[in-house]
Amino acid sequence: MTESTSRPGKIIAIHLNYPSRADQRGRRPAAPSYFFKPSSSLAPSGGTVERPAGTELLAFEGEVALIIGTRARWVSVDDAWSHVASVTASNDLGLYDLRANDKGSNVRNKGGDGYTPLGPELIDARTVDPTGLRVRAWVNGELRQDDTTADLLFPFPQLIADLSQHLTLEPGDIILTGTPAGSSVIVPGDVVEIEVDAPDAPGAPSSGRLRTTVTQGERAFDPAVGSMPSVDDLQREEAWGSREEAGLPPAPAKWTLSPEIRAQLMDAPTAGLSAQLRKRGHHACFIDGVSANIAGTKIVGTAKTLRFVPFREDLFKKHGGGYNAQKRAFDAVEEGEIIVIEARGDASTGTLGDILALRAKARGAAGVVSDGGVRDFAAVAEIGLPVFSQGAHPSVLGRKHVPWDVDVTIACGGAAVQPGDVIVGDSDGVVVIPPHLVEEVVAETLAQEEEDAWIALQVEAGNPVDGLFPMNAEWRAKYDARDQEA
Repeated sequence: MTESTSRPGKIIAIHLNYPSRADQRGRRPAAPSYFFKPSSSLAPSGGTVERPAGTELLAFEGEVALIIGTRARWVSVDDAWSHVASVTASNDLGLYDLRANDKGSNVRNKGGDGYTPLGPELIDARTVDPTGLRVRAWVNGELRQDDTTADLLFPFPQLIADLSQHLTLEPGDIILTGTPAGSSVIVPGDVVEIEVDAPDAPGAPSSGRLRTTVTQGERAFDPAVGSMPSVDDLQREEAWGSREEAGLPPAPAKWTLSPEIRAQLMDAPTAGLSAQLRKRGHHACFIDGVSANIAGTKIVGTAKTLRFVPFREDLFKKHGGGYNAQKRAFDAVEEGEIIVIEARGDASTGTLGDILALRAKARGAAGVVSDGGVRDFAAVAEIGLPVFSQGAHPSVLGRKHVPWDVDVTIACGGAAVQPGDVIVGDSDGVVVIPPHLVEEVVAETLAQEEEDAWIALQVEAGNPVDGLFPMNAEWRAKYDARDQEA
């Protein structure tokens, strides 16, 4: 390694880039996101890294490191690779015990001394194709990671071009380009080796094996001066790579609406469902003030929630742009789900438009319920996505709302809605059914519908409603005997 790369001006790392890792984490970002690592975290091959006293989740991440050769500012994707001087191996070590407190900045959990081993040899970037690199990692001689750069979420030239539109990349700067699946926890005594090569390039150039040995630190963090390490099952699962590897019991299965119950709910009117809910003490089950954009629409699904908070300039500047909560909700909605939006009953602004409606339709969403307005109302209806709302409004996002959060408990049209609640809407309105009640509620609703249909026939035949609706003992006996009579 050269002196110019031993202490770069900056080290920039990307959060997620390999499809295998993104699938493992259950999310695929629409755009790259980054964090900084201090240059003091650099370490050479053959060194050691301490796992601090009182911690348990030190994890390795084999990565391709790009070393900038010439200044890059506002460069194009086509020109970006020409600004890279060298490629080598890196180990983006992280201490998950400090991850939650860092809240995404990764300052402490990835910034420790020795947490960015690099090398040992440099590959001339001019001799390799950025899509033809391979990264592998071994722990105690066992291959743990093996992936290529052929199908990255964000190809290397894109990363350079993107970063260059925000800041100047200078000679010696290092970009860590993400890790594939297989990253896991390492313990004192483990030896981690990372290698980057270009197996199909002339001469098959290689970085050689970057070797790091884990040691046990003796000095613990001081609670008097900062937050302390803490772990939970989520951190253990993400550090190890899976619940099984972490020694955790399988996660409880996500509750889903079965095709049979979904079909029954399609046949059950909201008026009947609400009556059964009221019998069980659920009187606040109505999403009030909303109606369908397509006449005669019936929607059934489970809730995916989106919350807007009242507009405030500084909050909108921070949360309103980019890949905000509104976009994340529509990008992540699953087949059969209904996006339920809390807009505080404010109909004087839109909460979705035709582009987001098209995205929800493409992902198989069952519909949208919003206690606010809908922009591009006619276009949304033409797309065919059922939407229950307070009606049309031409405004864009940012007039009354700040997109704030997804998959949280919300208030929509006066009803509390939790992720996974069952939502049913028809021409009478929209009701919310707690999942644990749905089977018995729909069964009794359909039974009552059958009874009401029989009563309607008796009224149509000229019988008075007194004693028939509801049925007295005489009419009940006739109803119970109807099958024998038939």
